[in-house]
Amino acid sequence: MKKKKVTRSSQKGSHPPVYGESQVISSDTLPIVGIGASAGGLEALEQLLGHTSPNSGMAFVIIQHLDPTQKGIMPELLQRATTMKVLQVIDQTRVEANHVYVIPPKKDMSILHGVLHLLEPAAPRGLRLPIDFFFRSLAEDQGEHSIGVILSGMGSDGTLGLRAIKENAGLVLVQDPASAKFDSMPRCAIETGLVDIVAPVAGIPEKIQACLRRRTLVGKTDRELQETAKSALEKTVLLLRKRTGHDFSHYKHNTLFRRIERRMGIHQIDKMDGYIHYLQENPQELDFLFKELLIGVTKFFRDVAAWNELEQVAIPALLAARPTGKALRVWVPGCSSGEEAYSMAMLLKEAVDAFSPRRPVPIQIFATDLDSDAINKARYGLFKDNIVADVSAERLDRFFFKEDEGYRVRREIRDMVVFATQNLIMDPPFTKLDILSCRNVLIYLAPEVQKKLIPLFNYSLNPGGILFFGSAETVGYFTHLFTALPGNANLYQRRESTIEPGPLEFPTYFSAHLSGSQDGQQALKKKQGIQELADKLVLESYAPSAALVNDKGDILYISGRTGKYLEPPAGKVNWNIFAMVRKGLSNELYSSFQKALRNNGKVTVRGLEAEPGSKDPRVQMTVERLETPEQLEGLMMVVFTDLPAPEPSEGARALRSQTGNLELEALQRALFEAREDARLTRESMQTTQQELRSTNEELQSTNEELQSTNEELMTSKEEMQSLNEELQTVNSEMHAKVGELSQTSNDMKNLLDSTEIATVFLDNHLNVRRYTEQATKIIKLIPSDLGRPIMDMASQLCYNGLEEDSRGVLQTQVAKETPVNSRDGSWFTVRIMPYRTLDNRIDGVVITFADITVARGDRKRDRGGADAR
Repeated sequence: MKKKKVTRSSQKGSHPPVYGESQVISSDTLPIVGIGASAGGLEALEQLLGHTSPNSGMAFVIIQHLDPTQKGIMPELLQRATTMKVLQVIDQTRVEANHVYVIPPKKDMSILHGVLHLLEPAAPRGLRLPIDFFFRSLAEDQGEHSIGVILSGMGSDGTLGLRAIKENAGLVLVQDPASAKFDSMPRCAIETGLVDIVAPVAGIPEKIQACLRRRTLVGKTDRELQETAKSALEKTVLLLRKRTGHDFSHYKHNTLFRRIERRMGIHQIDKMDGYIHYLQENPQELDFLFKELLIGVTKFFRDVAAWNELEQVAIPALLAARPTGKALRVWVPGCSSGEEAYSMAMLLKEAVDAFSPRRPVPIQIFATDLDSDAINKARYGLFKDNIVADVSAERLDRFFFKEDEGYRVRREIRDMVVFATQNLIMDPPFTKLDILSCRNVLIYLAPEVQKKLIPLFNYSLNPGGILFFGSAETVGYFTHLFTALPGNANLYQRRESTIEPGPLEFPTYFSAHLSGSQDGQQALKKKQGIQELADKLVLESYAPSAALVNDKGDILYISGRTGKYLEPPAGKVNWNIFAMVRKGLSNELYSSFQKALRNNGKVTVRGLEAEPGSKDPRVQMTVERLETPEQLEGLMMVVFTDLPAPEPSEGARALRSQTGNLELEALQRALFEAREDARLTRESMQTTQQELRSTNEELQSTNEELQSTNEELMTSKEEMQSLNEELQTVNSEMHAKVGELSQTSNDMKNLLDSTEIATVFLDNHLNVRRYTEQATKIIKLIPSDLGRPIMDMASQLCYNGLEEDSRGVLQTQVAKETPVNSRDGSWFTVRIMPYRTLDNRIDGVVITFADITVARGDRKRDRGGADAR
């Protein structure tokens, strides 16, 4: 994946740039910061951007819960807080440094190769989790360079996305809940135990910059680690073992180093020696590092396609072969907070009920983990509301019940699972299992530890038992112990073999138990009868030399004397037949092996020389893929037989005596062998090309599957909660307009008061909506009268037709003006007009009362004077 490169700007002097100065980027990867905020997030976003250098070299992508019916004005509001360019995203926007990108309303957003893509929401309004959606996409696209920030908000959106970022070794920061206007989202994120930094909003930009400055050593190879940090790593492991009692020396060095360096970045420590000194002075930091190393990333039905294959392929066959009444035993090592164990329980419960509804099969699930805190959380069985994104509505209704704090597992599922703290490497395993689900645990362990655990898993499973691995895990060279089941999921079935796998090396108790004592072995030898000893002597002395290997060529068993054909190579011990076979047999062995493997048959080659040019007898080699007995099915048998030297014919002797040209015969033989070698090489190359092409297709298919996402509907409670968050966001956006509206309202009030005209505003039902102070002198109005009918109010007017005239104006939309007198002798012109909104809609009436007492008295005097004349 090609990353966008941010170049350095010219600077005076040799001082390297740092974050927060005019230029900061020291790597080829543009840091993309995903920011999730909901209710009350506007204020937090303004603070964060206000404390970020405009030339930080980072890009910020803001995801909020927005009302899809409202036009987004967030970019305009945020632009006031920063000089960086703030843009509302349009489809296929490429992310650039020192820019802020805001999600538009009614869209979901993802990122691929640094380009933002807008998608139509798959779920209806109120059921979406846009922050989780983008964070998962950011984690897949940016990997260990992904950065997620959670700010103020309601609900738990973003929690699942943070898990994805942590799974890809990214950085997670959360606003301090004490400083958040709404602390639900920050608290839910912190409760996962995956948050790297909790800080006030103003301090988050500097924390990000400090962590990015200390990522320069992450890409070092194992050799470089051994040369520069091996001693420091060992000291750290020793301190951890002393503090926690757990030995992390079996973990991959790169994993250890990345987690340690992350903690160093959080504490702004530059050197490993300084961090070790910090650990010695602050033992509680060892607890945080311990939690960091455990990498407790999980969710319900993680990798849905794999769980579907387990449900459809493995479990039905397992139940069909099960004796009546026998319990189904399952072990889930590395269960973290219990999601995988409960997923297995729900899946098995559904399968058992469908298979045998009248006679249910007992289910026992043993779930273990190194983290005691995670085990305690798993035992509690309470999960946040956002599990609706991973658990279907049917399963939520059947296997959970709703509480104020989230969803709790029902008793029938909880009783199936036994949780316990266990060290997978050192503690004894569970045995007599039908399913062993060890997903995404081995990837964090060193290869030599993985090779020791897989035989241990074989030992733990019953015949025909199922091994369920993660997408990045395989059984490797142990194909003689497990058979891959059809499908794309890493499902393996325990293979029965008569070949002894040898004693298990750990756990210590089982290693000693399986290897047995010398006294026991001597006693076993004494019990061997004469017939067994005789059969052994015959096999060693008279039977052909043979080797039993798996489909990779690893030797499982050797019969007879094979020294003339096989020789251990120099250096590290390698029990692969292709590495041990002598030079003259190498090409033919590989070609014959591939033919027998493809055609499920037998291939025989005669006249071979184990060592070219030697005087040893010619060799016949037979390679066969075994179909019977059942225990050896799929294995390969390679048999070596010495051929007797052929007697020369009369013609050959005559020709040799006549020509005496022995050199010609040798040259012809060398030419034939060279042609055969060339033919075998071509066939080998063709086979290799076919295998590489097939592997490439499989990798492409896997890559497409990993890029897909699956979002499920949420319940009605989550819809209302999300709608509430949208309203909170709209309120935040409108807050900036409140000042203007308040000023306008003040202007209108002063305008009405300055006219000294009594005015009353009524709605369509003639209820009082608003009035001016002058109106209270005519109609007895007080603030609590708002919303009451105007006819219920005591009035000084002698006007019985007020209601009728007002309703007439509502119907005809024609203003009406009437002179009316009051009980104190005053006269008013009552003008009733329709209340017309800006969109030309009638929404009530406006009644004004103009005092015409003086004018009416003047008219009367004028009329009286005229009559007198």
